[in-house]
Amino acid sequence: MKTVKDKQVLVGADFAGFPLKEAVVRHLKSKGWTVTDIGVRSVDEKEPEMFHRIGLKVGAKIAEGEFERALLFCGTGMGIHIAASKCPGVHAGVVESVPAALRAITGNGVNVLAMGAFYVAPQMGMDIADAFLEHNLGDGYEDWKNFYEFHKLAIDELDAFDYAEFKKNMFEVKKLGEVELGPAKSGVLS
Repeated sequence: MKTVKDKQVLVGADFAGFPLKEAVVRHLKSKGWTVTDIGVRSVDEKEPEMFHRIGLKVGAKIAEGEFERALLFCGTGMGIHIAASKCPGVHAGVVESVPAALRAITGNGVNVLAMGAFYVAPQMGMDIADAFLEHNLGDGYEDWKNFYEFHKLAIDELDAFDYAEFKKNMFEVKKLGEVELGPAKSGVLS
């Protein structure tokens, strides 16, 4: 698997996300990242892949364990992230700010992060990518007692989720455990 620890990341974009992807890729490469780009690779590419096809290809590479994390870019970030989310084991999110990117990775364990070029300026995209790639689940972005354990349980339950079983169980989630949350060091839950 190509990992973040080894500064390996997968990227993909449709034609609308291409300019933002290019800015972020240049930035990451300047910081020593190895970037695998599955397209779109040119602003004038003939018959560029549609957003959902890029999203599915990226999602498949995460699902198959080829890459630990990926960045996706389209006009809004929404369509491409929906497509990637169709693949098992993909936890995709769309963000437009650094705090949202931090929360996506530290609290929600997102492994595919999407951005919309219509809403995210190039510098913000670079900052978002840095926040996403330089942090991990439970990294202390928030200081609740059992922060990591709480969010890891959620990810585990989502990975084990089976809709047919959920429906058969009267739409009750099959719980894999419980985690008690405690107050933050400041004494208040964030």
